[in-house]
Amino acid sequence: MPLILICDDEEGILRYLSKLFKTQGYAVEAFSSGTALLARLQAPALVPADLLLQDVRLPDINGIDILKQAHQLRPNMPVVVMTAHGTVDDAVHAIRLGAYDYVMKPFPKEKILGVLSKALEHHRLADENRRLREELQRGGNDSSIVFSSPRFREVYDLTLQVASSEANILILGESGTGKELIARTVHTNSSRRERPFISLNCAALSDTLLESQLFGHLRGAFTGAIMNQKGLLEEADGGTLFLDEIGDVSPTVQAKLLRVIQEKEFMPIGSTKPSTVDVRFVAATNRDLQLEVAEGRFREDLYYRLNVISLTLPPLRERPEDIEPLARHFVNRFAARMKKELHGIDPDALTCMSRYHWPGNVRELENVIERAVILAQGNMLTSDLLPVCSRTTSLRCDEVTPLISLDQLERQHILGVYKQTGFHKSKTAEILGVSRKTLDRKLVEYNAG
Repeated sequence: MPLILICDDEEGILRYLSKLFKTQGYAVEAFSSGTALLARLQAPALVPADLLLQDVRLPDINGIDILKQAHQLRPNMPVVVMTAHGTVDDAVHAIRLGAYDYVMKPFPKEKILGVLSKALEHHRLADENRRLREELQRGGNDSSIVFSSPRFREVYDLTLQVASSEANILILGESGTGKELIARTVHTNSSRRERPFISLNCAALSDTLLESQLFGHLRGAFTGAIMNQKGLLEEADGGTLFLDEIGDVSPTVQAKLLRVIQEKEFMPIGSTKPSTVDVRFVAATNRDLQLEVAEGRFREDLYYRLNVISLTLPPLRERPEDIEPLARHFVNRFAARMKKELHGIDPDALTCMSRYHWPGNVRELENVIERAVILAQGNMLTSDLLPVCSRTTSLRCDEVTPLISLDQLERQHILGVYKQTGFHKSKTAEILGVSRKTLDRKLVEYNAG
């Protein structure tokens, strides 16, 4: 809830504005003197305010002087000044000194609420941009990692901590949670940052193609091998190789990967001479690898070689604080790419996004926002542009809904999207933000493949 400070020597104005703002869901602190206001701004232990609304003329301290001190004490806090007809020049002066806007007394409630909303939105965007710049400085050159939740903060801080080591890393999490972004962050914060970062989706290739991609081949090694081909291991020499969906790799390829990790050498297909390589491995999976090991589908020795350090990414539904900043980030990105003037997200759209469970995680959110930006006609992203909003109408807190498990909810959603796409698997996988292989596996589980 945004906190607004109000300073005016007229008690009637203070009471009116306090009541008005509280009915709109804002927290309010009112002050009748500049001295009391400055004392509040100078108290570091108190919750910082999101906005200051002050009269330009006060009996004890000039409003302009208060503005100057407020900017020194809280440089990121927007200030809106109130003025009467005879003090417009003071308000203009305040704008030049950095005030966000001014309102002239007497003002209708729609006017003051409109200015307030714009100022708070400006503050929110400025704060987000500032935080992104800080993350950029801390986390290398990847500004796509956007979050505000304490839970993801723990994961991100651990990522930065372990990046400087040479240890192999295993990233765990559902599809679409941002595993490749975390892998890139590991690379850009390591001593290998000047060397290549190579990414390979192991689930997207057959065993033969996967081996050829990884190890390379010599001319004539198999039908169609018309020239020597470097493998990704050689391309990544000195850098980082990211193996996404490592849980889908066959036992044959697992054995060859183990040798590379242990011996730092590999054999290109068709060669009899081993090649040496210096690569840091970062692997990721949405599977329970411990279960895969226990059931004999994944090599135990390879698991422990890859899992020197593990990073577990929480799904988006378990960090709802990140939905809004991520959504705004994607709106800004796609609006800039498509040269559209979009200035924010409608509160109703934010509400329905917060109620949605996001089985496809951040990737699904990104796809939903991209579609909405494409379809947007005005300067605001509204709920009617978001297909997830129609899916949340039956899930409102004030309605009686059947209690079902998360697995059942996921099943309903996947099959629902599959049906809406006309049973088009590639399109369904894209909307859900999962790989085609993962979708196929889910459909088999649901007897719908």
